[in-house]
Amino acid sequence: MINATVIGAGSWGTALSLVLSDGKNNVTIWGREQEIQDIHKNQRENKTYLPGIKLPDSMNITGDIHEALDKTDLIVLAIPSQSLREVCSYIKSAIKGNPIIVNTAKGLEINTLSRLSQVIKEELPQHNKSIAVLSGPSHAEEVGRRMPTTIVSAAENRKIAEYVQDAFMTPNFRVYTSPDVIGIEMAGALKNVIAVAAGITDGLGLGDNTKAALITRGLAEIARLGNKMGGELLTFAGLCGVGDLVVTCTSMHSRNRRAGIEIGQGKPLEQILKDMGMVVEGVKTTKAAYELSIKNQVAMPITTELYKILFNGLEPRQGLANLMSRNKTYDVEEIVLNKKDW
Repeated sequence: MINATVIGAGSWGTALSLVLSDGKNNVTIWGREQEIQDIHKNQRENKTYLPGIKLPDSMNITGDIHEALDKTDLIVLAIPSQSLREVCSYIKSAIKGNPIIVNTAKGLEINTLSRLSQVIKEELPQHNKSIAVLSGPSHAEEVGRRMPTTIVSAAENRKIAEYVQDAFMTPNFRVYTSPDVIGIEMAGALKNVIAVAAGITDGLGLGDNTKAALITRGLAEIARLGNKMGGELLTFAGLCGVGDLVVTCTSMHSRNRRAGIEIGQGKPLEQILKDMGMVVEGVKTTKAAYELSIKNQVAMPITTELYKILFNGLEPRQGLANLMSRNKTYDVEEIVLNKKDW
């Protein structure tokens, strides 16, 4: 049993708080004051972000950051990627001792193009050796309802990864470990980009063939950039690569896919984001991924066309036409490169 604090009272923070509580840990969830008041008003139910699921009486729910972080062993950051730096700066003075810090957001910082663990290291340098990443195919709506879910704990230090694994393991929530922090973070961030594109194909009324092609070629782009930045290629064939990509591109729980559907139907992006009421990580990550592809000279045609659709006013059908009319090439380029006599 450990003392765990979840920073963020949105859908994912609430769901992870339930997982930790199911694992017999002492759990505190911290959120903005209005969020906390709403949960208490609704008799310990987060009706805004995770309706229909009661929070146990044993869970401490507070808007006081000093109370939340007092004597904690594990800090779980469950906040939007673009808010991470600000929140880390805010909680810095309230952290006591050397708790393990776990990031669960999936994205890239738009202004710096940094991975999120890099942001944490910059803002909380005294905790650089105690950072882990939790990622994988895991919708909060299903985790909160105790549907079987598998996920990955990644850390540079094996003991840190295993500590997080033990903290989160329950009969319904299975955690694997990995040393590939870069690959896990890049896979988690970039799958949101492809999910927006997948939603656009649905909004255009296209079929399963199109979706399968987009997911497969999207995975190639994710792995290409992720590997270029230091991630292991095999990571992208695992839970955080193929697994998370498939679930995000096919589920209506996915805000990225739902946003893409409305884009494909012709709705303005600004209105979509306003109506959604929650962060659509894939939109800003598309801009970061596009800039990284140029910086690292990595071909990412799906990401490029999506960037033009989101930020340059390109019509979705024209973006699709651009992809289908590209110069001919190989299926898996690496195989051809290794076949010198082919």
